[in-house]
Amino acid sequence: MTACGLDFGTSNSAIGVVRGGAAVLAPVEGGNTLLPSAVFFDSETRGRVLLGEAAIAAYVDHTEGRLMRALKSILGSSLIDEETSLGGRKVPLTKVVEIFVRHLKERAEAFAGAEITSVVMGRPVRFVDDDDRADARAQEVLERVAREAGFRDIAFAYEPIAAAHHYERTVRREELVLIADIGGGTSDFSIVRVGPERRDLADRSGDVLATTGVRVGGTDLDAALSLASVMPLLGLGTQLVEKNLPMPNALYHQLATWATINFAYTYRNEREIAELQALAAEPEKVARLLKLVHEGLGHRVAFAVEEAKIILSAEDRAAIPLAFLEAGLSALATRRSFDRAIGAETERLRQAAGACIAAAGLRPDEIETIFLTGGSSRVPAVRAAVAQAAPSARIAGASDLLSVALGLAQMAGRLG
Repeated sequence: MTACGLDFGTSNSAIGVVRGGAAVLAPVEGGNTLLPSAVFFDSETRGRVLLGEAAIAAYVDHTEGRLMRALKSILGSSLIDEETSLGGRKVPLTKVVEIFVRHLKERAEAFAGAEITSVVMGRPVRFVDDDDRADARAQEVLERVAREAGFRDIAFAYEPIAAAHHYERTVRREELVLIADIGGGTSDFSIVRVGPERRDLADRSGDVLATTGVRVGGTDLDAALSLASVMPLLGLGTQLVEKNLPMPNALYHQLATWATINFAYTYRNEREIAELQALAAEPEKVARLLKLVHEGLGHRVAFAVEEAKIILSAEDRAAIPLAFLEAGLSALATRRSFDRAIGAETERLRQAAGACIAAAGLRPDEIETIFLTGGSSRVPAVRAAVAQAAPSARIAGASDLLSVALGLAQMAGRLG
């Protein structure tokens, strides 16, 4: 029997098996072992489904259809029960997730040369903050999706624990480690005792001293940057002259959030925006918002913002091109303004990391290493916030987009 480890992420996904005692990831799109968690339904062919980079490319090339991203972030909410209109038919969002998971399974089977019916799936410590019922429901939905995709034996592992398994392969002595998995939709923390003599033990439950999670991730950082830098150019904060009130902000938040962008494209929204444009003190800005909704350009804005976030991890400033809304239009984001925009999010990360250390009954100076993984761990303000929880700890990190998948594959190898 071959088992696999599957990391279904908010932004990216991967799947792997064990070969010759080592975890190996399967190529899932061409030769790539990392697949953007994106699905595109092509309206022009009434049925063609594209995944990953191909899905994103179809959207960017203006192919008629619908792009969906960040579906993991709504697993625990009522939105996962919604249907989306695709090529004139209604498709449940759970079916969209199933299509994506089934593709990963098939790619892993082609790589392994055998049917795979057993899987260890990663899950965040918390899908949903402060709501145990919604959190449990999110795992139930994901398990049901996995079963529909063809898996029969399904186990779940906390994503930071999987990352710890991967990190442990590199250590030469016993350590107390804070594993910080800063993902696309959630951030998870674990205090784990690791060491060369421990890595092959069957029961590691005693080495996991504490786990915490918070629903803050890369998509929240994108939304904060969008609301601070882009949405004001589309009318956020502008006044309605006759009523002496600001523009309603709910639609801007919906458009700034990856998982809800498609819900903004309605005739009702277009009608209301047109009415607000007539009342606005800066109607030219609201006209840009109307064009965005009418032409379905929300994801193009989100991609531009995401790219700026990545640039700001290395540079002091980044331009956010918006010429697709208006010739010559762009927004300027600086590292300082970005750090300020995400201040609430980074503070929550610092508090969650500190709470994990406290839950383990440890002092901050007893943490020897902070192992950072997840794409959003590259953001300097995020790294600094987590480091504040254990100021004397060494910062480590490698394969920040693949550590969880590799760890899950190692765990699955024990099943296979």
